[in-house]
Amino acid sequence: MSKQDLPLLRESLVNSTIVKRGEYNYFINPITDGVPMIEPALVTEVADRINSMMSKDADIIITVEAMGIPIGTALSLKTGLPLAIVRKRPYLLPGEVLINQETGYSKGELYLNGIKKGDRVLIVDDVISTGGTLNALCNALSVVGAEIAGILIIVGRYANDGMDSVGGIDVQTLVNISVSENGVEILD
Repeated sequence: MSKQDLPLLRESLVNSTIVKRGEYNYFINPITDGVPMIEPALVTEVADRINSMMSKDADIIITVEAMGIPIGTALSLKTGLPLAIVRKRPYLLPGEVLINQETGYSKGELYLNGIKKGDRVLIVDDVISTGGTLNALCNALSVVGAEIAGILIIVGRYANDGMDSVGGIDVQTLVNISVSENGVEILD
């Protein structure tokens, strides 16, 4: 990827505000936090790139509430594939799967609904750091018997050694960054 690729995403990342959450340097960005507001051109740029990279044999796009929703929706509109959203509260529907997840700065429960055995899902999310949410989601998809057609993450924020694959599936990122108290640095 050249520095000319994804100019709006790259600019938004470099201009992110950094806040401390304990020892964790958290970057605040429109595509990962919805703050400040998300510009349509940025969503379009990201969705177009994901669409060009994604596996064409997926049946369903799946994302995690909340910040995967804007990109997942745009991608669903571009591809005609349905979008399943992993939610942060239970709906108590038949077949609902509880997902316990832990990230670098939080932990909690997520709930998977509407995915069944044999579904081929494309996982799309805004950011990966420790991989806690992604690993938990992949485990839940395995429990229901869904197949992962691909994993596409907008921002790879590698706090540790990063995540190149989960369960043998390559994790593709659009942009990789490091974050310090001084700001965001684009790594590629």
